[in-house]
Amino acid sequence: MQAILERPFERAGVLIPGLPVLPPGVERHPVPGGGSRAVPVFKGDEITIQDREGLQPVELVVFSHDGRSDAAMIGAKGGRDPKGLKAALLSDPSGRKVVRALEKSGFDLGKADAARVFEDGSRPGDTATFISSVDGLLIVCAAGGAMEPQDHWAPTEVVLYIRRAVLPKGKDQLTAPDPLADPLLDENIKPGQALPYVVKAGQFIQILDVKGRECTDFQAFSLRALDKGIEREIDPTTTRSLMGSLYPMPGLHAKYFTVDQEPLIEIVQDTVGRHDTFGLACTARYYEDLGYPGHVNCSDNINRELAAFGIRPRGGWPAINYFFNTLLDDTHAIGMDDPWSRPGDYVLLRALTDLVCVSTACPCDIDPANGWNPTDIQVRLYDKTEDFKRSIGWRKTPGADLEETKKTGFHDCFARHTRNFVEYNGYWLPSEMTNHGATAEYWAAREKAVVMDLSPLRKYEVTGPDAEALMQVCVTRDMKKLPVGGIVYTAMCYDHGGMIDDGTVFRLGETNFRWIGGNDQSGLWLRKQAEERGLNAWVRTSTDHHCNVAVQGPLSRDILKQVIWTPPAQATVDELGWFRLTIGRLHGFDGPAVVVSRTGYSGELGYEVFCHPKDAEAVFDAIWAAGEPMGMIPLGLKALDMLRIESGLIFAGSEFDDQTDPMEAGIGFAVPLKSKADDFIGRAALEARKANPQKKLVGLDLEGGIVPTPGDCVHFGKPQIGIVTSAVKSPILGKVIALARVDVTHAEPGTALEVGRLDGDQKRLKAVVVPFPHFDPTKERVKGNY
Repeated sequence: MQAILERPFERAGVLIPGLPVLPPGVERHPVPGGGSRAVPVFKGDEITIQDREGLQPVELVVFSHDGRSDAAMIGAKGGRDPKGLKAALLSDPSGRKVVRALEKSGFDLGKADAARVFEDGSRPGDTATFISSVDGLLIVCAAGGAMEPQDHWAPTEVVLYIRRAVLPKGKDQLTAPDPLADPLLDENIKPGQALPYVVKAGQFIQILDVKGRECTDFQAFSLRALDKGIEREIDPTTTRSLMGSLYPMPGLHAKYFTVDQEPLIEIVQDTVGRHDTFGLACTARYYEDLGYPGHVNCSDNINRELAAFGIRPRGGWPAINYFFNTLLDDTHAIGMDDPWSRPGDYVLLRALTDLVCVSTACPCDIDPANGWNPTDIQVRLYDKTEDFKRSIGWRKTPGADLEETKKTGFHDCFARHTRNFVEYNGYWLPSEMTNHGATAEYWAAREKAVVMDLSPLRKYEVTGPDAEALMQVCVTRDMKKLPVGGIVYTAMCYDHGGMIDDGTVFRLGETNFRWIGGNDQSGLWLRKQAEERGLNAWVRTSTDHHCNVAVQGPLSRDILKQVIWTPPAQATVDELGWFRLTIGRLHGFDGPAVVVSRTGYSGELGYEVFCHPKDAEAVFDAIWAAGEPMGMIPLGLKALDMLRIESGLIFAGSEFDDQTDPMEAGIGFAVPLKSKADDFIGRAALEARKANPQKKLVGLDLEGGIVPTPGDCVHFGKPQIGIVTSAVKSPILGKVIALARVDVTHAEPGTALEVGRLDGDQKRLKAVVVPFPHFDPTKERVKGNY
């Protein structure tokens, strides 16, 4: 059904998955797992529900305008109590507001007649279609509750498509989405126009790309300075210098400054992450020099609109050019390409003082600045009392739905120790702790214990009669040899041998596996293979139902054995072997459920504790109460990177990508070509690559005290023979070390190499190839042998 109702934009061989195309009259409404969505329906509308991942029951409730509820009004079999919908709406404050709004409109959930779809099971992509015979309100719920860490089912997203029987005359398929809250101002800007507006301190500004691929220039002036006859607007150069980045992003480095270094604006939300702070708003001269005299331009439009505020005109306006895709090539030439923004993408700003602002909809139609097709920009203002969370847009795939940056279940626990959070794969994670810092956190891991948040690791439940067969064909390790309760580290590859991801497989039952990897592509690949191969297996995401902290360090076992209770049939923390898991509870038989694995990413004895987000605070507090007196402290990403580089633990985007095979990434041990007899995806390519190796991951010791940057070139004399993948100044070894992927002809320990800086030739760092890992190469500390 998805292929019929929705497809990526394509024209003349150019695919743009971020611009989905729906047939005229079709609307798309995602419904989150465990959540609901209410949409008006009209007589004759065609309603289609699609189960994205399979096995997701759906409840449908329809109300006519007179308050009646009868599933037959959409041609469905009713007679069911909407228990899932009631639970979803009553589980959080925003849901309770919805209930009150329904009651105020005369819609009584207590008298609702629900239909249930997919309750007998469904495959990924299955659909159910209904026709509405009334005008009314449709409520769709992807029913389901909390998932215990040892279970295998969690509610997942479904999609509601509505094909309107009557499309309102003149209705555009791509209009601005609903406001984030009740707007104080809601203005549309047509291409070639500019909009001035006054914003009070604390108010929020939403600048929205209505149809996608459209640029908008933004400038803001201090109203207090203007009242004194002084023009003080956002200065891009000052902003870049103070923020230390090309443009601010939500988080610690989020503000825009004047030349006097006064902050005017803070960015709160950004769904694109690709903007420009270098170029001017388009000018008359730009078009004239290209042979288009008289072309409408943003700078002239800004001059015209700001004249009412006594602001002097300029030939070209320095501006924050939202959604503009600026490029800098190797010759330092500045270029451009299509914007990254999709329909409905936006930035949300907060005024730090009273402002006069101006926004444009760029009219450029002679280059890729607006994807060759200028369209509308929407500007909305919201009251300062609104509670908008900081977030950066995240998409699992280029065509996937937008997700805001999420807080993990443990976020508030770590927020007690730091405000320094960074976005990591769609979640906020601590970078370092306020009263410790990365070096102190590092030494705590090496000498005592640390607790860190690893919840963004992607979890996928793989279940069904063919679950083992699916895992066997998709990963490099032998799943037939993995016992229940066992864990194995493995690679997942494409047909050409390049890596999709590395991760661990937990075997919770004969037909129950849990894949834990670094990215969603690996889980989506598993699902794709199950569908294409006709295997009787389901692959369902459970990332947001399993948050996990890692407790690592020499004292980790002594800490956890104080708080984890296990039943007689399960291993205790004391008994738990390396790469094994146990299912237990916090404190005792009646405590919150947990899964504890003896795994980690630190090079030290360590464990991971998995729980549902509803129990996260209780789990953290128990671990903290036991660990703090023993010297345990929280650990952030900076210290984690130091630990993993010393221990030779690889990281996606650094040591491997889809052009790198597991042998080149330094994990050839995870590809047992001799002992695993069964075929698996990429096996033939990996056999050929292993017989004819080209690159090898090695350790480097460097002189000079300078830490290389990942991507720096590695040379043997004049020619480049590799690149640095990761580097750090090792506290315990007292020297600069690096991991590098180099040509096998120069990979022998003792080989003298040089790391190129600047242009690769003007500055060189002397290095020598050494075995890796640099620290604890026999893994004695991981095994607990201190």
